[in-house]
This record gives sequence, C-alpha cells and structure tokens, in this order.
Amino acid sequence: MRDEIQALARSLLGSLRDLTPIILVVGIFQVVVFQQPLPRLGDLLLGTGLVLLGLSFFVHGLELGLFPLGEALAFNFAVRGNLWWLLVFAFSLGFGTTVAEPALIAIAAEAAEAAAQAEIIADEPAALAGYASALRYTVAVSVGTALVLGVYRIVRGWSIHWFIVAGYLLVVLMTAWAPPSIIGIAYDSGGVTTSTITVPLVTALGVGLANSLEGRNPMVEGFGLIAFASLTPMLFVMAFGIVVH
Repeated sequence: MRDEIQALARSLLGSLRDLTPIILVVGIFQVVVFQQPLPRLGDLLLGTGLVLLGLSFFVHGLELGLFPLGEALAFNFAVRGNLWWLLVFAFSLGFGTTVAEPALIAIAAEAAEAAAQAEIIADEPAALAGYASALRYTVAVSVGTALVLGVYRIVRGWSIHWFIVAGYLLVVLMTAWAPPSIIGIAYDSGGVTTSTITVPLVTALGVGLANSLEGRNPMVEGFGLIAFASLTPMLFVMAFGIVVH
C-alpha cells in the first residue's frame, strides 16, 4: 500500500512538472501580452487541479494495469503459438480502442458538422450522426488492419522501413486523388487515433510480443505499431471521402 501511495505521489509530481510550462505560457500571455486578468480565476484553478489529478491517475493506471495487461496477453498468444488468434486479437484491439478514443469521437463530430455546412450531407441529426459514425468505424477498421500488419511484421521479423515508405507513398498518391474536403480530416484522423486509449495498449502489445519471441529485440521489433496506426487512417479516410464525397 505504501509503495502504491509513493508511486501515485510521483505521478502527481510528474504531472505537475509537465503542466507547469503550459500554465506559465497561458499566464504570461494573458497578463503580460494582453494585459488582462485571468478570466474566472476560481474555475480556472479548479479545472487545472482536476486536470492534474486526472492526468496523474491516468498515468498511474497505465503503469499499474494496462501496460502489464497488454504484455501478458501478447506473451500468452506467443506461448500458444497460434498466429491466427493473435491476428484476430490485434484487429479486435485496434478496432475496439479506436472506436472508444475520445479525440476521434470529437473530430468525427466536427467533421460531420463541417460536411453539413459544405452541403455534402443534410444538416439533420440523423445525417450528422451517420456521417460521424461512418468516419469513426472507417478509422477503427484501419487501425485494426494496421495492427494486423504490424503484428505480422514482428512475428516475421521484417524491417519496418519499407512498410512506412510504401505507406506514405500511397498517402501522397491518394492525396492527389482524394476530394480536397476530406484530405485535412484524413490527416488529422491519423493523429488523433493514436491517443490516450490506443497508445498504451498497442505499445504494450508490441513490446510484449517482441519480448515473447525468441531472437526478437524489443527495442527494434517491439515499437512501430503506433506508426502503422497513424498511417492507415489517412489512407482509409481518403478512400472514405472518395466514396462519400
């Protein structure tokens, strides 16, 4: 119990250290540059405190639960030696974590509103919800596909360089072909996908799998899944735009 309290205290101090530059930048610009008092100071302090606590609990929870869980699952699949179940699990993990990603939910809703303003879809609740859901599930399928490809690469011991080079060449080609109205959304989808929920589990999966396979270096083969998860949404969302827009 004492060790857990000490670990949580370290998370609090680390979160405070990380948030301090942001607080200083906002405060300096508001007071020195704009020469205005901070608006709603009480709410601002309360919100900052809640962010500090939330970030600390989140980081501590990752270290306590999600990282060990991801590594344990990867180890169990490697011990069983069933590649197909491992690939099914990788796809399910990528799909499930992406659907639940808060940042993706937010950007999908914004994209639906922008599409309605551009008269690409009807400005009705059903149309907005349908567009946002279709975009989210498109990204989720792309991340699941990315993890299948990334896990298979780790198992086979293939180099990541050629996959990344080929993937971004496809992104460049599809950028020239896709509707301009979807390109920015596609690029942003690649960024927001790899966020708070997806990154910890995916990283733990890659490192745990590399540790479980004989002859694999976790520093070389264990990382790179996040790169796949950032790349494939751009391709899938641009394809989504070609079909929908």
